Amino acid sequence: MKRYAFVTTIPIRTGALQRGVAIITRHNGNINRVHFDRSIDPHTVFFEVTAKPEEYEQIRQELTDIGYLQTSLETFASLKIHIHLPHESGALNEFLIMTTGAGAQVTSITFDDAGIHPDRVTIAMSVREIGPAEQLLDALKSRYPIEVLEFDNTGETLDDTVFYLRFAQKMRTLIESDDDDFLLRFLGDINHTAQDLTARGEDPKTVFRNVLEAGEYIATTCGDGFYADVQIVHLSEEVTLYAIQLPGGGNIYLFRTLDGFEMLDTGYAVYHQDVMQLFAAYALPVAEQLTRIITSHGDADHCGAGGFFDVPAIMHPATREIIRTGNRAWGSRNEGLVLEEIYTTMIALYSRWNPPAEDNIRLICPETDEKRSIFPVVCRLTIGDLGFEVLETPGGHQVGELVLYCPEKGYLFTADSLMNFASLTEERRRYNSYADYLVTSVNVDSDLARAERRALIGLAQEFTEETGRPCTVFGGHGAVSEYRDGALTIVGAVEHYTHAGGRELPEKNT
Repeated sequence: MKRYAFVTTIPIRTGALQRGVAIITRHNGNINRVHFDRSIDPHTVFFEVTAKPEEYEQIRQELTDIGYLQTSLETFASLKIHIHLPHESGALNEFLIMTTGAGAQVTSITFDDAGIHPDRVTIAMSVREIGPAEQLLDALKSRYPIEVLEFDNTGETLDDTVFYLRFAQKMRTLIESDDDDFLLRFLGDINHTAQDLTARGEDPKTVFRNVLEAGEYIATTCGDGFYADVQIVHLSEEVTLYAIQLPGGGNIYLFRTLDGFEMLDTGYAVYHQDVMQLFAAYALPVAEQLTRIITSHGDADHCGAGGFFDVPAIMHPATREIIRTGNRAWGSRNEGLVLEEIYTTMIALYSRWNPPAEDNIRLICPETDEKRSIFPVVCRLTIGDLGFEVLETPGGHQVGELVLYCPEKGYLFTADSLMNFASLTEERRRYNSYADYLVTSVNVDSDLARAERRALIGLAQEFTEETGRPCTVFGGHGAVSEYRDGALTIVGAVEHYTHAGGRELPEKNT
């Protein structure tokens, strides 16, 4: 038997929910999940059932026959007007006959002949589909003196009696999909997240708000809203590094060598055109001279734009599986958690996920049994004249995460296992908080993540003790920093970039 998910719309009357459940039961469907909360939306019920294919089709047909099964997302327009009706018997009734005939649902009405406007009725309505709403408005104008207070065809002003419809219409713009069937399935997934987090004590409306705000932030920081903070670090005689903090998600580290460019992590795909414009502003011909991508791990903000480049992409075998399965918790003890899988899907949609093509993936295979601290040294690689050990983390943030360490220079690229949180702007902190909230932790194993962080700090301390020089930490987020006296301090200058303003003068940090 197979598991199926679907959405139903039920009327507000006694026994309505039981009627739908009875149909599922009659055709031997086993209900695995049901979620209905009248305080969110008084009509919408989400189901997941296990059934044989032929029985599921019978369930769908009967639910369709009684008008329960939701197969599309209707477009609503909301209309609010002042209307002057004749002060005579039947005037309001005639008006309501017109609105009812147009399929309008009255959401509020106020009239008082002893008030300050004794001949004016204020009425708000929602009308299915935009065309009929405009036709109704024209018909009313031809018959009554009216003042239009509000006409909205975006769904923004609809009330919570159609909460999920409003939510889905907002999601439609964020993921740019006109496929109602896909949107309904995705809406079911987001509802599942809300159900799970509500069981953990969270407010469901807060869950939905976080889901939308995460997508809205990404959308508003593309194009004209794009910005980045850039540090230029001369790593050696042959290698110059451009450390680029994007508006949301992980950093891009671009190495300029005598032979071209190498890139550690690519950022979100949705920022790709903006990043290429930034490269042009810095006179970096990356499209023509990029030779290799190194992928630290499989989150969309680190590998999500790899598919735009037809070059080898080095990664751990687990990272390839995370890309293939679309589950950031693959291989961890949290692999089966609903929150992880749905969050991965959500961010992939928001960020237009485009990971490296399979043909370009080059897997790192362990070459020795050597370890540095708790980290296996899975291989070594050279960037320009710098030699790096590639270390595999225990899988606290994500299984297969890679750290690059240059023991000669004390350069430590720590991915998401260690970063200078204090260097994050308020906007970036707020964006990062959405992931923490929606999956309860960005780490798939918090105990291992703490061990990773301690071990990486230990490597930095060890380098300083042995050489008398600070270790430079290049985190997956935040500014490039030096580890000094138990703290991370921003190193060098940070330039702020926007498309409109270009490269702004850097501010020195000490």
